Amino acid sequence: MLVRDALYTTAWFGLMTMVWFGWAQEAPRRAVHVPLVVGSVLGVALAIGFGVLTARHWGDPTALEGRYAAFGIIVGAEFVLAGAGGAVLGLTGHGRWTAWWVAVVVAAHFVSLAWLLHGPSLAVLGLLQLLALGAIVPVLRGGEEPTSRWVGPVMGLTILLYAVIGGAAVLRRLSDA
Repeated sequence: MLVRDALYTTAWFGLMTMVWFGWAQEAPRRAVHVPLVVGSVLGVALAIGFGVLTARHWGDPTALEGRYAAFGIIVGAEFVLAGAGGAVLGLTGHGRWTAWWVAVVVAAHFVSLAWLLHGPSLAVLGLLQLLALGAIVPVLRGGEEPTSRWVGPVMGLTILLYAVIGGAAVLRRLSDA
């Protein structure tokens, strides 16, 4: 992945870490409230720090050059898919599954982003998330609480780990340059 893309991805994943850990606080178990808050704060710190670095490298090359339309179409389609699925779940009385559905769409989104950004590790992340989301379905079926209770930590933690590892790797590349 190019430096600008790696910096931006780390910043964006910091923000998304906060979002997923925040969504998990919709109906958290008492024991995980503090770790969810800590994860959110770490996500914000990554978003700010790598957001500043992204701004400093905005003129650097990006894999999206000449492919912005493809990126927009993919993101737009995924947005519509996540929203429509959430609406159908809500209208059919299965709204508690919305977080799980959105997570599935997001994880699949990472697979397509891997192609656009020339970052195969994004595909690995997406596939691991899809496996994890499939693995927790039996637990989700056994409860009445919103699926965000389990999905938020799964997505937040995997995105946070990817951001930390990817951020460290791009910082190493910058220091070697």
